[in-house]
Amino acid sequence: MIKRESPLSEMSDEEVWDFLDSTLLKYGNDDSLLSLSALDGFLTAIVSGPTLVPPSQWYPLLWGGQGREPEWESEQEMRTFMEAVMLHMNTLASILVERPNELEAMFNVNTSTDSEILIAEDWCFGYMLGVDVGQWPPLPDELETWLFAIKLHGREENFPLLSELTLEEHQNTVADIEPAARSLHAFWLAQRSAKHQAVSERPGRNDVCPCGSGKKYKRCCLQ
Repeated sequence: MIKRESPLSEMSDEEVWDFLDSTLLKYGNDDSLLSLSALDGFLTAIVSGPTLVPPSQWYPLLWGGQGREPEWESEQEMRTFMEAVMLHMNTLASILVERPNELEAMFNVNTSTDSEILIAEDWCFGYMLGVDVGQWPPLPDELETWLFAIKLHGREENFPLLSELTLEEHQNTVADIEPAARSLHAFWLAQRSAKHQAVSERPGRNDVCPCGSGKKYKRCCLQ
């Protein structure tokens, strides 16, 4: 079998990001993710949540829901896009686990003023969409505070609050978003690890029950 070389192998990171950004805009609609910033936020939430969300659940949401996926110009365009998305998602997952302090959210930037202004709404909208598809349960109060740092920019009902802020105050709230994403990922990672450990330490059905009854686990506490 001839192994096909991926077009991504000949593209720089910037070229891959430009391809993702332009493809989202090319096939987008009023309900889809329309920018790389929104995709970055979405995938950050997908890899950060309490459970593993399969692509079959999150992929349609890139395009506004089931049945609204693009009519691709070619199979190669579709395969290149999916490979680029999965590559970016895996990179985010590795960064958050191995070196979370290096996480850099792909905010949009307004360069039309004397100083750059970070625009976080697209990223946060994408993140909150990832929270929704992951069906995150309620969080402890401290973590809810971190999540609100993202909700502030990612839910339309909070936009009136943003409109009351000065530019400096607005940028200060944007500065809270990356630490929030790191803290939320760390919390759910710890929860997933503890759950996995508990399952791995569970006795086998025919093992002696750990309660001390002397019965087999399947005849005792497993019931």
